[in-house]
Amino acid sequence: MRIITDSAADFSQEELAQYQIRCVSTQVIFGGEVCTPGLDLSHEDFWLRLLAGGSAKTSQPAPGAFLDAFQAAKDAGEEVVCVCVSSGVSGTVQSARLAAAMCDWEGLHVVDSLTGTAAQKLLVLHACRLRDEGRLTAGQVAAELESMRGRVRLLASLDTLEYLARSGRIPRALAGLGALTKLKPLLEVSREGKIVLAGKAFGRHRAIDSLAQRVAETAIDPACPVIPLYSYDPSNCHALVRKLKSRAVEVSGDFSAIGPSIAPHIGPNAYGVAFVAAP
Repeated sequence: MRIITDSAADFSQEELAQYQIRCVSTQVIFGGEVCTPGLDLSHEDFWLRLLAGGSAKTSQPAPGAFLDAFQAAKDAGEEVVCVCVSSGVSGTVQSARLAAAMCDWEGLHVVDSLTGTAAQKLLVLHACRLRDEGRLTAGQVAAELESMRGRVRLLASLDTLEYLARSGRIPRALAGLGALTKLKPLLEVSREGKIVLAGKAFGRHRAIDSLAQRVAETAIDPACPVIPLYSYDPSNCHALVRKLKSRAVEVSGDFSAIGPSIAPHIGPNAYGVAFVAAP
């Protein structure tokens, strides 16, 4: 069985190799230059260009990119579970489903994660565990993921609103006001897979405290890791982990770096945590 995902899950190249995951990448466009993360655009180069003032846009994978991965698995006689970033924020899952229809193979199953970044990674890792146990078909693994995804949580805070303004998601005047007042939005992914405002805090310390409190109030499934996530600089994330530990929240997962598929919209120094709520 092959596990396929897209680059919004933020797996490193080492993790992809370790867990035997295939990744279909989002493209990043700097000016007129189209780059593919993991191939001709590293994390380091991406941040150098973005922080130097480069204007970055993202483009979802084309159906053909998924079709190549699906067809290779079909030709090898392997079933596929493909876990995509939320349809609430991207058209990636539609590309995958179109490719699946073109491939016309009953052993292929596309799952809308209804989340992204490290929370999407949690679902993919669970798919890998089920694959390695060898008890379930790809269809049964996909059904398990669809049952589990309603318990996956992603909570985060942004250090700046500038990049949301750059991408046109909020008015630039609001970003300026946020900078003046040190307003830090608290974000979460809804059950419908959309990014929603969960609250706001004035100043980084209050934002970190609010996030930690929200996590501590939730019963967490101990069978799954708690994954801290960050963009560019992990300093804020380290502070959040310390606060979580002070509230007896066991952080069992390695830090996950938010990559070029999502980072152009949130900028540097964002931080958060992904986990699975108890059944």
